[in-house]
Amino acid sequence: MTALKRLNSREEFLQLALACKEALDREKCKILVCGGTGCVAGGSLQIFDRLQALLQEKGLNVEVELAHEPHGDVVGMKKSGCHGFCEMGPLVRIEPQGWLYTKVKLEDCEEIVEKTVIRGENIERLAYHQNGEVYRRQEEIPFYKKQTRVVLEHCGHINATSILDYLGIGGYKALEKALFEMSPDEIIKEVSDSNLRGRGGGGFPAGRKWASCARQKETPRYIVCNGDEGDPGAFMDRSIMEGDPHRLLEGMIIAGLAIGSSEGYIYVRAEYPLAVDRLRIAIAQAEELGLLGDDILGTGKSFHMHINRGAGAFVCGEGSALTASIEGKRGMPRVKPPRTVEHGLFDKPTNLNNVETYANVPMIISRGAAWYKGIGPENSPGTKAFALTGTIQNTGLIEVPMGTTLREVIFDIGGGMRGGTNFKAVQIGGPSGGCLTSKDLDIPMDFDSLKKVGAMIGSGGLVVMDDKTCMVEVARFFMNFTQNESCGKCVPCREGTKRMLEILERIVAGQGRDGDIELLLELADTISNTALCGLGKTAPSRISGMNMKLTSTTNDVRQGLAAS
Repeated sequence: MTALKRLNSREEFLQLALACKEALDREKCKILVCGGTGCVAGGSLQIFDRLQALLQEKGLNVEVELAHEPHGDVVGMKKSGCHGFCEMGPLVRIEPQGWLYTKVKLEDCEEIVEKTVIRGENIERLAYHQNGEVYRRQEEIPFYKKQTRVVLEHCGHINATSILDYLGIGGYKALEKALFEMSPDEIIKEVSDSNLRGRGGGGFPAGRKWASCARQKETPRYIVCNGDEGDPGAFMDRSIMEGDPHRLLEGMIIAGLAIGSSEGYIYVRAEYPLAVDRLRIAIAQAEELGLLGDDILGTGKSFHMHINRGAGAFVCGEGSALTASIEGKRGMPRVKPPRTVEHGLFDKPTNLNNVETYANVPMIISRGAAWYKGIGPENSPGTKAFALTGTIQNTGLIEVPMGTTLREVIFDIGGGMRGGTNFKAVQIGGPSGGCLTSKDLDIPMDFDSLKKVGAMIGSGGLVVMDDKTCMVEVARFFMNFTQNESCGKCVPCREGTKRMLEILERIVAGQGRDGDIELLLELADTISNTALCGLGKTAPSRISGMNMKLTSTTNDVRQGLAAS
C-alpha cells in the first residue's frame, strides 16, 4: 500500500473515507479472485497474476491497490477473501454484473479478459450449473440465494489486504461513531440491547460480559480474541480473519473503548498462516492511518493490537487455557471462579470473545440494536456462520439467520445428499456438540432450541452423514480426537475419555461385550459432571446423546449402536 498520511481528526477520517468510496465507484469493472485458503491451494494466486498481466498487456488501466486520488475509469483487480463455495473453487467474481465463475483454470484467463472484461460477455461454461440450469449471477445460485450474509458480507467482495477498500465500503465508521458520539456505557448498552450472544459455542450474552469486565476496579484490562478454532472441519473464523480482517480489528477496538482497555490480543492457531499474514497487514495499515496505536484520530484514546500464535492445542480454545498460553505457560484450564472477566490475562480483568462475535460489533454500533434484533429469533438474534461439510452436494462456508432449520440448510442450501443416498445424521458443534437425526430436521438452529435436544451450535461445524455412515465410528473418531487433545490436568477427562475410547474401538472392531453400553453411559455421566473445564464436560456428548439400545451379542451391540 502506498504510504498514507496519518489521520489526526474526525474530519480527516471522513475526507479519506469519502475519497475511497469515490475511488471504488470509479472502478467500472472489478475482478475479484478468491484469495481464501481453499482457492489458494487450488491455484487462485497464479490466476490472479495471469489476469493482471493480460489486462496490462491489453493496455487497460488496472488498479490492484485502490488509489484515493482520481485518475479516470479503471479495472479493479482484487485478491478477495473466501467466497464460501469452496468446492467450486478457484472462484472469480465479476462486478458490477455479479457473475461468478467456478473452477477457473489458468488457461481460462485469456477468455475472461477478452470476452468478459473487454466485450462484457458472460462465459456460460464457467458459470455454475445445477440440474440443467445455468446460474450466472452469484446471488441466484441456490447455495447463496437462501443465505443472509451479514458477518461475511464483505468476504469475496473487497480486497482483503486493503484498508482503503474497507474504508470505501464504510469500514471504521462504527469506530468513528463510538469515539465521537458514544460513552463507554452507551456502547455496552447498545451491545446489550442487541442481545448479541457469543459465537464461540457458549452463547453467553456479550453485553453482559462486557459490563462485568468494565465494572472491575483493577487495571489494566485486556481485550482477547479467540481465533484458535480447533474443531475438526470448522473454518468460519479463519475466513473472517483472511477475508475481512479490519472488521475484526474494528470490533475489538470498540470493545476496548467500552471496557476501558488499551491492549488487545488475537490468539490464532498456528495452522492459519494466511490469516496471521492478513491480520499483520491489517494491523500495520490501521497503525499507519492512526486508527490503531496512540491518540486514535486525535481523541487521546489508545489501543494496541498483538498477535499470538497457538501451538495447535484444542484445549486452548478454553478461555483460561488460552490466556495461560498467551502468557507463555502451558495451555491448561484452571478452576473457576474467578472468571476471566475478573482474573484473566496476566491475572487482570479480561474480555474474551471469538472472532465472529467481535465481527458483529461494528454493524450493531452502526445500524443499531433494533436492526440486529430484527434478524432471527428474539433470544438468539443475528446470523450464524457454519462450515457445511460431509456427504452433501454443496459444501462450503454459509451464513444464515439464527433459527434456520437443519432441513433448510441441508436440502435448500446444501442441495441434499450426494450420490443418491439418504440423510442419516448431522454432527453439530464439533467435539463438544452432538448428533442430530431426521427427527430433528425441523428444529430451529439457535442456542436455546438445540440445548433442549442435547446439542449445541458450538463454533459452527456441520458434518452431514448419509445412511452408509456408522455412528459408532463417528463417536469413536471424535472420542479419539478429544482423548488426544486432553491436556491431562484432570482425571475424569484424562482417564475417562481413554476408557471410553477403548470400549468404542472394541465395538467398532466387532468385539463388543455385554454391559458396554451401560458402562459407556456411566462414564459419560461421570465425566460430564466432574471434568475441570467445558471441553472435558462436553467430551462424552456424542455418547450420552445417543439413543443406545441394549443388545446381548457382540454383533448386535455393534449393529444396535450403528442403527442408533
